[in-house]
Amino acid sequence: MSEINWEEAYCGEGNNCFRLGTDAEGNGYIAVLGEEGHYLTDSRESLQQMIRDIKAGKADHLL
Repeated sequence: MSEINWEEAYCGEGNNCFRLGTDAEGNGYIAVLGEEGHYLTDSRESLQQMIRDIKAGKADHLL
């Protein structure tokens, strides 16, 4: 597997911070800051998880 290049975290007050990343093959990744070892790739699953987190108020800073 290629190394993931993580961007700076996106954080909101009192909310989880998310990080986005890409690898050399152009795949996208998303993880909670501090849990980059447990990430989702650019898949239907990752989009569904992001929507669930936004609805739960965990990622409103990404809107």
